[in-house]
Amino acid sequence: GKGGRGFEPGSAVLGAQGAMSHGVTVVRTTTSSPTILRESGFMDCGYARSCSAMLKIAQMVSLLIAFLSVKYSHWTDYSAYCYFTAVTICDLIMIFIFYLVYIFRIYRSLTCLSWPLAELFHYAIGTVLLLIASIVGSSKSYGIPGLVAGACFGFLATFLCALSMWLSYKISCVTQTTGATA
Repeated sequence: GKGGRGFEPGSAVLGAQGAMSHGVTVVRTTTSSPTILRESGFMDCGYARSCSAMLKIAQMVSLLIAFLSVKYSHWTDYSAYCYFTAVTICDLIMIFIFYLVYIFRIYRSLTCLSWPLAELFHYAIGTVLLLIASIVGSSKSYGIPGLVAGACFGFLATFLCALSMWLSYKISCVTQTTGATA
C-alpha cells in the first residue's frame, strides 16, 4: 500500500479513502513450499546418505561375499550349501528391493502395503533363516577356507539383519504406539 507499509499476512487492506472505502483492492500473493523443492528429484538423496541405507548396503555386500565364497568353493555337503546359497541370494534380492523402494520413493505410489511392517517381517524371517544357514554352513565347512569365509560373512550378515530388524521395529511399531498416546 501507500505510505511505505507493505502488506502483511493477516492484516486488513484499506482503500485509498480509509475504512469506509467501497473500492476493490487486489492483492497478489505467492507462496512457495521448501519441501516441494527438495522432493522434486527422482531419487531420495537424503535416504541414500542415511544410516538405514548404509546398513542395507553393508548387508548386501556381506551377503554377496558370503554367497560368492560358498558358490566358488569345493562343497562337502551339497544340501547344506545349496540351502546356504539359496538363503543368501534370496535375502540379498529382498534387501535390494527394499533399498530401491526407499531410494526411488516407490512406497509413495504403492500405499496398499505398509512398507515398514513388510520390512520388519522380511527381516524377522530372513534373519532366522540366515542364522540357521550360517550355523549349518559353519558346521559342515570342515576347514575349507572359502566355506569358512562364507559362514563368517553369513554370521556378519545375520548380525546386520538383526540390527535392521531392531531398527525397523523401533521405527514402525514404537513410533506408532508413542504417536497414538500423544
